[in-house]
Amino acid sequence: MGLSRERLKASLDILCGIEPRFAAAVARAGYPEPRINPRGYATLLRTIIGQQVSYKAAAAVWSKLDASIGGAEDPANIGRASDETLRAAGLSRQKSGYARSLADEVISGRLDLATLPADDEAAIAQLVRVKGIGRWSAEVYLLFAEGRGDIWPAGDLAVQIETGRIMGLDERPDEATTRAIAEAWRPHRGAAAIFTWHHYKTPVI
Repeated sequence: MGLSRERLKASLDILCGIEPRFAAAVARAGYPEPRINPRGYATLLRTIIGQQVSYKAAAAVWSKLDASIGGAEDPANIGRASDETLRAAGLSRQKSGYARSLADEVISGRLDLATLPADDEAAIAQLVRVKGIGRWSAEVYLLFAEGRGDIWPAGDLAVQIETGRIMGLDERPDEATTRAIAEAWRPHRGAAAIFTWHHYKTPVI
């Protein structure tokens, strides 16, 4: 499961000691709520559904999909569903393909979400082999579902914006700069990411 409230606060307290500007930001915005999702197929499917749509829209699609295929948390149900059924639930042709690919990887055993590599980069590499799962989706899954404390999704726009604001930069840092800034925050970058989303007040699936 994701970072607990206790782990999140402990990591942020350490970050405040490392970086005074971080301490000022926490004093201003307060501690974030934990962001915890269950480990497994359903959370990854929700991530695919949530790509490029609002939190509210993604929740509506999930609810419709769950009802129309007899349970969205069972990958076999995606495999049995027709393209028309998936489209009627709100999945685009591309997302339907991604959902089927994920279901097939899980059903076949090629992707075992219970035994991802302990090394973060190795785990990310395994997840991004699934069609429709990019680095951002893999990182968010590992942070929220597995509670890996040093995940840093530097390609996320909100993470970039808030890292720049917290550090007092004149412009939003690009991905490489955002990644470089956070090197000093290891191994607590996951808490830093959750705080940037809290600071930005953007729901993340």
